[in-house]
Amino acid sequence: MPQKIVVKIGTSSLTQPETGLLALSTIATLAETLSHLRCLGHGVILVSSGAVGVGCARLGLTERPKAIALKQAVAAVGQGRLMRVYDDLFSILQQPIAQVLLTRSDLVQRSRYLNVYNTFQELLELGVIPVVNENDTVAVEELKFGDNDTLSALVASLVEADWLFLLTDVDRLYSADPRSVPNAQPIALVSNIKELAELQVQTGTQGSQWGTGGMVTKISAARIATAAGIRTVITDGKNPRNIVKILHGESIGTYFEPRPEPTSARKRWIAYGLVPAGKLSLDEGAVVAISQAGRSLLATGITAVEGEFDPQDAVQLCDKSGSEIARGLVNYSSADLQKIRGRHSREISAILGYEGAETVIHRDNLVLT
Repeated sequence: MPQKIVVKIGTSSLTQPETGLLALSTIATLAETLSHLRCLGHGVILVSSGAVGVGCARLGLTERPKAIALKQAVAAVGQGRLMRVYDDLFSILQQPIAQVLLTRSDLVQRSRYLNVYNTFQELLELGVIPVVNENDTVAVEELKFGDNDTLSALVASLVEADWLFLLTDVDRLYSADPRSVPNAQPIALVSNIKELAELQVQTGTQGSQWGTGGMVTKISAARIATAAGIRTVITDGKNPRNIVKILHGESIGTYFEPRPEPTSARKRWIAYGLVPAGKLSLDEGAVVAISQAGRSLLATGITAVEGEFDPQDAVQLCDKSGSEIARGLVNYSSADLQKIRGRHSREISAILGYEGAETVIHRDNLVLT
């Protein structure tokens, strides 16, 4: 049965760690594997890192640049080279590919979000493998995905994929970094991501010399994907053929079970597509009403308002310890919420001088995270 498959490969798998030059044998194997999956009738999307790393090698830089302008310039050099290599390899296999460069703003605006969805659908219908990367050359810091793990999860959620494969420089998730902790325990199955906290899994944020990721970003990506009902696997990027073996039922890498009842596409857009403009702190009663009873958020349950935002902006909802429990679209600006927080809904019109909504965030515009 044809499936939609999103594969993300990191810079650490695409390049040689000593030099930063492209690992051509790995890329060739990846091209062969993805082309084979396309021949079997599957829809395939590749999310590829590597533009900055390739650009550094091309320009003779010995380390990844930190300044935004320089990094964007290096990405512009590297992206063309990276796509040339992909196009050469896929062309030998007679598999058409397409370059798709995205910024976070492409997903923030609902109309653009839907347009991106339609573009992917058409490419897959044409039998094309889209090669996706963040548009590092123009992305501004506050609207960056931050890493391609997050980007791949958002793309998988957008196209309603069946599988997300995160190819990295370790063969699976461990209780600690096996490169520095020899007795780290491998984790083959994650039924619920909350289990990882109970297992005291240590997730370093440091990526490779040339990359930006780390295991923590992969777990975050798995959280986004599994919430959308997508089977997610972390496995060794140097062995892309593992993808086919996993699809055939072999237990390789770490498998994250999808949520049995995935959230709707619109709520996934609210939770992960939008960038929160502020934060609302809630009392215990409001937390229970939202997380357990499925209620809307009322002004009376808000204890503090942070940030500046307008009506219909996305905000984070946090408990008294500061942990995020949900996100939603607000019906009031931050200035008005400062005036009505902690007050009963019937008092709102008298305080603000106009007849506002009874709810601060309606449950239809609220999603647990």
